[in-house]
Amino acid sequence: MGMISEFKEFAMRGNVMDLAVGVIIGAAFSRIVDSIVNDLIMPLVGAIIGNVDFSNLYVPLSDKVQSGLALEEARKLGAVFAWGNFVTVLINFILLAFIIFLLIKGMNRLMRKKAAAPAVPPAPTKEEVLLTEMRDSLRQIASR
Repeated sequence: MGMISEFKEFAMRGNVMDLAVGVIIGAAFSRIVDSIVNDLIMPLVGAIIGNVDFSNLYVPLSDKVQSGLALEEARKLGAVFAWGNFVTVLINFILLAFIIFLLIKGMNRLMRKKAAAPAVPPAPTKEEVLLTEMRDSLRQIASR
């Protein structure tokens, strides 16, 4: 029973829960960014450079593999040097890193604006008001 309660204490710590929430949000965010790259940006890049799909470009390394097949079909037949797939993944990574950079840059800008805004001091408590009045009264008595 001690191990179960110890695990429960560990799992319910704030750091572990924060990490779990971060992983879940990160996975959802990853899908959003993947969609931005694959559904919005890569088609534009393909249209600009002439609808080139790098993902199916490869060099056959086996006699069984013929060029002109789709990459997945070629992989089933034998070894291939899939340089086009690597180029696609590399372009996706660069675009993903740039999008994340822009998002973080925007968040940092918002945080600086929030930090630069003048903070309104909290209203004094009743005790502080009373102590201030007592201090001022004592100063008046001492100055007489």
